[in-house]
Amino acid sequence: MWGTGASATQCEGASPASDWWEWERQGFAPPSGDGNGFAERFAEDFGIFADLGLTHHRLSIEWARVEPEQGVYDQRAIAHYREILTAAHRAGVTPWVCVHHFTLPQWFAATGGFLVEENRTGHWARHIAFMAETFGDLVGGWQPVNETNYYAAAAYRGRGWPPGHNDRHEWALASEAIQLASGESAVRLRETGAPVSSIFGLSAEVALDDTPETLAKVQQFRAVNWDAGLGLFRDGVLRIPGREPIERPDLAGSFDLIGFSYYATLGVRAGRVVPYPTDKPISPLGYSIWAQGLGLVLNRLAEELPKTPLLVAEYGIGTDDDETRAQYLRDGLGVVNAALARGIDVRGLFHWTGVDNYEWNHGYDVSFGIVDRNRAVRRSAEVLAREARH
Repeated sequence: MWGTGASATQCEGASPASDWWEWERQGFAPPSGDGNGFAERFAEDFGIFADLGLTHHRLSIEWARVEPEQGVYDQRAIAHYREILTAAHRAGVTPWVCVHHFTLPQWFAATGGFLVEENRTGHWARHIAFMAETFGDLVGGWQPVNETNYYAAAAYRGRGWPPGHNDRHEWALASEAIQLASGESAVRLRETGAPVSSIFGLSAEVALDDTPETLAKVQQFRAVNWDAGLGLFRDGVLRIPGREPIERPDLAGSFDLIGFSYYATLGVRAGRVVPYPTDKPISPLGYSIWAQGLGLVLNRLAEELPKTPLLVAEYGIGTDDDETRAQYLRDGLGVVNAALARGIDVRGLFHWTGVDNYEWNHGYDVSFGIVDRNRAVRRSAEVLAREARH
């Protein structure tokens, strides 16, 4: 599966009914406007992707647009998203849908969001059922929650996302809830007959010394980023630091594929995170540009889940230097091909992103696309196109 990935807020702009819209209005993030214009140019974009041989595309359907008020559904928004999905099929692109890509309806956030268990088991569960019933006939694959391990940190550990809290207890509650929400969603969405993939944000961690602080930091990363989600999938037991384990055997094996995003490998020295490798160029987002770390992630997943198919659900780099992007793609594809040669079951790669879009707190200052916002196809796109055609 060769594809691209995007999210509603990043390519359509924030919904006025979402918590991110309010976050922008309070001055905590740059204005997203209309994103990259995807809401009007989706058919054109699908045509570009199909011509490149990238015949899968993950988008998100913004909850705040289809249900801007609790229990009130916007039929125009629903019809518009169905039109988008239909256009993808018409272009020969299989649409994958993410239900939660970081943003929430204001009404849901105002009641405590995922910190409130009844919100997850009530409002969220009903939304998942609504998504399955309303769009299931057009969805070629589901990726229910984007980067389950990252959302809680972004919102509740001072990373600058709404609600802007920095509270370890709230982080633990949110981490627990979002992992459960992802697994529970997968079980329901599989009933549509379409495959379901996770999206875990995974980085390898490399200890650069053997101090107690470093070893503790590495263990912390593994517990949060790896053990929680993978443990729930593999063993049916969710373990979040600071919380009692939760046994959910019904959620073991809930995904058809284990999908993940890869952007960086983390070095840890004296208990602090540093770019790794230290001799590599640094991306605009502050991490070393090192495609080989993708191989470390694939190896670890193959060891921990030896019979589970894998999906590189996001791979890309933010840079204005398209040759750097092209080389990063060549290197990453080499890593994946080497993994396949070792017998690792990798089913596909989705590039982040297709068309340059809004990069959250960085606004439009970081380019991830193989296509710019004017729809000019960059030379780096040909790297993916050659591989897909081959």
